[in-house]
Amino acid sequence: MMRTWQITTVTDAARARIALARLAAAYGVPTVERTRLAAALSAHLRQCLTKGGTWRLTTHLAGSPAEEGLLHVAVTPSPEACAAGEPLWEVTVPCPETAEAAEDGTVADDPAALSEALLGADEDTAVVLDKLTEQEDLVAFHREELHQTNQGVLALHAELDAAGRAQREAFAAERSARNEAESARRRLTFLADASAVLTASLNHEEIVRRLPDLLVPEYASSVDVWLFDHEEDKHRSAPHPAAAVVAARTGRPQYAADHPGNLPGVEDQPPSALDPGRPLLCVPLPTRRAPLGVLTLSPPGGRWDPDDAVMLIELTRRASIAIDNARRFEHNRDIAETLQRALLTDLPATPGLSLAARYLPATHGLNIGGDWYDAFPQRDGGLITVIGDVTGHGLHAAVMMSQLRTALRAYAVDGDSPGRLLTRLHRFLHHLQPDLYATAVIARFHPDEPTLTWAAAGHPPPVLRLPDGTVRTLDAKPGAMLGIPLTQEIADHTEQLAPGSTLALYTDGLVERRAQGIDPGIERLASALGGFRSAELDADLEGSADRLLHPLLSDSERDDDVCLLLCHVQGGVGS
Repeated sequence: MMRTWQITTVTDAARARIALARLAAAYGVPTVERTRLAAALSAHLRQCLTKGGTWRLTTHLAGSPAEEGLLHVAVTPSPEACAAGEPLWEVTVPCPETAEAAEDGTVADDPAALSEALLGADEDTAVVLDKLTEQEDLVAFHREELHQTNQGVLALHAELDAAGRAQREAFAAERSARNEAESARRRLTFLADASAVLTASLNHEEIVRRLPDLLVPEYASSVDVWLFDHEEDKHRSAPHPAAAVVAARTGRPQYAADHPGNLPGVEDQPPSALDPGRPLLCVPLPTRRAPLGVLTLSPPGGRWDPDDAVMLIELTRRASIAIDNARRFEHNRDIAETLQRALLTDLPATPGLSLAARYLPATHGLNIGGDWYDAFPQRDGGLITVIGDVTGHGLHAAVMMSQLRTALRAYAVDGDSPGRLLTRLHRFLHHLQPDLYATAVIARFHPDEPTLTWAAAGHPPPVLRLPDGTVRTLDAKPGAMLGIPLTQEIADHTEQLAPGSTLALYTDGLVERRAQGIDPGIERLASALGGFRSAELDADLEGSADRLLHPLLSDSERDDDVCLLLCHVQGGVGS
């Protein structure tokens, strides 16, 4: 049903409010909603009374008893307010109980009734306040939960931040370790490559020249090598830094600068008076006996990295070893060359017989070996020519070859034949040096006899060119190698020797090749010798020896010494 109240005064408004509150309570509107509805209506009616005129409050319940209803509340403005454009005010609230209320909506003027209505409103307000307290407690509870949650979030953020910081530090440490590993790999690679370059040469001056090329500009801006016994350094007037002198005297690396170097294994010194603004690292070149000199370096920047300094000191040590080894090799080579020149004597001049000899050392090593040749006259006018080869290389083989050469000349004084001479040499070598062996060919020429007497002991056979250009290999049964633990008597062999004939004695270095053996080389030698004319050999035996060697040795480097002795009987005519 619909109920209506006319409101002109404050009392009318109060009665209408009380009536609406009771009606809402009768319809089962919850206390909080009922209080909210009464408070909203009171606030609107206060505004209506301020504007004056008569206002009408209307309530209407919609809905059936079987379902929840709706209570519509509307305040219609007075005619004056309506004319002024005042809108209709209305509110709708749900009503759980849709049965019609028994009250008619009138409120008596009895003070007791009004007081009761006021107290009822206070009860509703108290309920609302209780609800509000519960909500405030709930809000406080949730606020505390939120605070705890925030604390947890902050703690989580702190943990995440710490974890992120630890991760960044781990990444930085890993990056630093990777950089250090890369730097170490770079230094080791450089040290290995530089060592290979330094040890590849056996010339100490070349090693000294290569050092600046290796170090500048990556590891040094300048490099100075001071060798104590170097001829150029002896005549150089420029003084050396004091730190270099200290390094030479103490044998320990020195760092001269206006600041501490903090380099491992390096002693600090004041800056050099020669160049105070440039730091210097002075490292001695050590050997087992005494330092060879001092290597003085300037940094490519303002300072050296400690690890770079350690690497430079190690490189200096390796350079010192390379220089020392090169000097030892050069010393031994000089001895070998001196000995070799002393052993290769001039060939004698013999009427009717031309001699030409060539000795070529191997292209590797000390350039001295056991190959040798000799020619000397006997008391009866005959001429002994010999070519031999002592096993091995180096000074030991050269000394043994010299002893054999001397022994042969001594034995030849007695006038023995080539076979007898070789037999005596065999015994001499076996007793003198049981673990050393030799091969040899001895040929004897005599101006009054048109024959050649020869004997061989384990040596490649002589090659004989006849005056008509025919070439024969004198391969009659030779003796065994000299010095082997075997008793032997080496036989002589004879050949008719007409004018224009040429005998070639040689060592295996001329004809032997690893991939082919010795026989093809002997065939090449015979073919080359047969290509000469007798007149050519008569006129220029020395030049013929060179032309004979050239095609035989142009195919490869020599792994062994080469020795050739040409004996040409003059007086040939024709080819």
